[in-house]
Amino acid sequence: MKLLTVLFKKEVLDAGRDKRSVMAGLYYAIGSPIIMCVLFSIMLKQFASPDELKITINNADAAPALVQYLDSKEIIHSTDDDVKAITLEISADYQDKMREGRSAQVTIIADKSNDKLRKSITELERALMRYNSEVASLRLLTRGIDPTVMQAVNVQVQDQATPESKGGMFLGIATLSIVLTLFYAAMNLAIDTSAGERERNSLALLLSHPLSSMQVVLAKSAAIAAFSMLGLAIILVVSKFAYALVPWQQLGFSVNIGFDFMLLCMVIGLPIALMSASLQVFVSFMAKSFKEAQTYVTMVLFVPMGLSMVTTYDIATEYVQWLPIAAQQHAMIEFIKGNALPWPQLFISTLVTLALFGLFSWLSSRMLKSEKVVFGL
Repeated sequence: MKLLTVLFKKEVLDAGRDKRSVMAGLYYAIGSPIIMCVLFSIMLKQFASPDELKITINNADAAPALVQYLDSKEIIHSTDDDVKAITLEISADYQDKMREGRSAQVTIIADKSNDKLRKSITELERALMRYNSEVASLRLLTRGIDPTVMQAVNVQVQDQATPESKGGMFLGIATLSIVLTLFYAAMNLAIDTSAGERERNSLALLLSHPLSSMQVVLAKSAAIAAFSMLGLAIILVVSKFAYALVPWQQLGFSVNIGFDFMLLCMVIGLPIALMSASLQVFVSFMAKSFKEAQTYVTMVLFVPMGLSMVTTYDIATEYVQWLPIAAQQHAMIEFIKGNALPWPQLFISTLVTLALFGLFSWLSSRMLKSEKVVFGL
């Protein structure tokens, strides 16, 4: 242990000398929550106060009640330059049909294949359907018929979501950046301490000392994991203050990153940091050069990114929540929502994560016994 401690300090000092590599990883931890907060603020602003939908209404004079109804729903007739390429065509006999209690025709003229117009078209269609329902109810009333007879099933929704759970749906997306910090915060250091040292011939000099290859690998992995945990601590602190600036109250909920959540992330993030470090060291030793190691490590990190995204968007969660990374992130999301932690999944995934850390460390130590790997032949 004393020798491992000395090696760990040596690796940390070596990594700390390259301040650019250290900051390159920490920039992600600092910048990602700020970017997420800006995006959340924009999304909340759109949800709370959607922009007016300006369209063209032909023969608007024939349907003043309809035009007034659409105007109350922020859908207005306009001839300005920012009008959408959507036209509502009102038939010439609209007033006659409405007076007779018959169906009056209105036509939406728009390109549904245009992604920028699809949301606006849907908004207009829903407004017209609501207007159609209201007019139909009034027609039934004038004929002495209760409009409720048209409702075979009266659907009532009781939303049991708490303000914390509603906020958790948004912050669940932010856990993606929190988990990926454990991989990206020390990626450059992992490549530099393995493939980089081999190119500088310092790896062979280190192995010339009376050290076992396993001790060298464990010391390197521990140093890399330390910087990953530093990145995790930074992103949690930045997130705590950054998310407090987002106007969550506009939608009736709040998001609060407490110290208990930060402590949970640090505890369950440590095994992931160790596995991430050993994985990146193993992949870097497989490469023949520093640039090749950068390519391989970047490609390998798509696997944890995929697991994290699957959990974020709740895709087959009942299966992937037993896997490393996915289970830890799922536990974070459940904690944010105020639900009970999935202890069985978390326990098993943590054991698997530590087992992978041991496996990658053992494979890397075996590779360091080969001269081809040590000298990059």
